[in-house]
Amino acid sequence: MSIVNRQMSIALALALLLASGCTLAKVDVNVVSERTSLENQVLGTYNALSEDVLLVASVRGVSPTGKVETPPKHSPEQQEAAQALETIAFHADDVDTLKRLGWVGENLDGTLTPFAREVPEKAPADLKAFAARYSEGEFRQVVGEVNRSREVLMNRVVRTNENFTAGDLPAIRKVFARINRQNSAPGTRVQQDDGAWGAR
Repeated sequence: MSIVNRQMSIALALALLLASGCTLAKVDVNVVSERTSLENQVLGTYNALSEDVLLVASVRGVSPTGKVETPPKHSPEQQEAAQALETIAFHADDVDTLKRLGWVGENLDGTLTPFAREVPEKAPADLKAFAARYSEGEFRQVVGEVNRSREVLMNRVVRTNENFTAGDLPAIRKVFARINRQNSAPGTRVQQDDGAWGAR
């Protein structure tokens, strides 16, 4: 709900109360913040996108009569979004491990920021083994693929929601960043709202 609509709703409620002779002593006005409204829109669009991608991913179906049906044609943008979701899902375990090692962190733009590939002294044996077999090239490739996929999805959210324009992308990035930080394990690197890096 926009600020203007919210103000109009509050003004209308106040006018109705005054016209009916009621006092304002017990009026409780709950206003949903713009951030919550934006987050709800972004998440709703993202969930719709995920459902749409499931349809893109289906190869064929079988009709009730048993006839094999080919799926409908999908746009290149839908296919690109499907690939982006698959890439993120494919690399999810590696990204979680890279976060645990401190090699990447969640930044304010909704993407990953790479850091020096140093193995913490107190790292468990499984992390040390992972770090030993993970090359610099593989590291750069995974971070690059995940970041490109996240960019595709953030831009797709803008293009598929009639309420968003290209000017909304910075705010949408912040929503994705907040979600990515919340989904990160405690102790992993995250960029705070003031730009400083710290542990979640």
